[in-house]
Amino acid sequence: MRMVENIGRMTLSFLEELGAFFIFLFQAVSHLARPPVFVKQYFKQMEFIGIRSTPVVMLTGVFTGMVSALQTYHGFSLFGAESLVGSTTALGLLRELGPVLAALMVTARAGSAMTAEIGIMQVTQQVDALVVMGVNPFKYLIIPRVVATIVMMPMLTLAFDAIGMVGSYIVGTIVLDIDRGVFMARIVEYVAYDDLFSGLIKSCFFGGILAVVCCFKGYSTSGGAEGVGKSATQSVVISSVSILIADYILTAIMF
Repeated sequence: MRMVENIGRMTLSFLEELGAFFIFLFQAVSHLARPPVFVKQYFKQMEFIGIRSTPVVMLTGVFTGMVSALQTYHGFSLFGAESLVGSTTALGLLRELGPVLAALMVTARAGSAMTAEIGIMQVTQQVDALVVMGVNPFKYLIIPRVVATIVMMPMLTLAFDAIGMVGSYIVGTIVLDIDRGVFMARIVEYVAYDDLFSGLIKSCFFGGILAVVCCFKGYSTSGGAEGVGKSATQSVVISSVSILIADYILTAIMF
């Protein structure tokens, strides 16, 4: 009987959280085009989310490209298809690894910080102070972060793809001794602009998902310092899982 009660309690809690999330999302969308526009906040968040995330994204990208080339070579060498290492790695980076891993890195670095910052403001009543001063917290705190993340994610994905390709080229041509001309020719032959654009479209969706989830968890924080830590952890986990689920759905639609 107690197990049934626990299941019911968890179900109600989940539905309550889901309802609160959609109310939050509706409020965010409804405030999107309304004045005023805090331009300085937009650029501040673009710098924080985009520029400061570039080093970790590029570091992840270069080693992802190197590992992908290495593993692809060992698999393809079993049936003499080493020349396809470049094109296969490029397709993997552009379609899947670039947008997904870049989004996960931004979630870990910037998403958790979003949740913590907004959460601290919530528990210390700074959000209430904004309302008292006549400043809409959605316009000042939420919308700039969401828009900045959606705008910067394609750029970070491009950086990930580019440095990943460099890493795969270095491993493929120098370490594995694949002919440079063949490596590049196969990429040109099999990789199309649609592969790049599909990854960039995915990155926009992933940016919106992680920003909305992280801002929601921060905005709904309660319980002091412990609540802030709990919200930050939940935001990273939920965002990461949501990104992977969205990746499958978008891949099924696009390809």
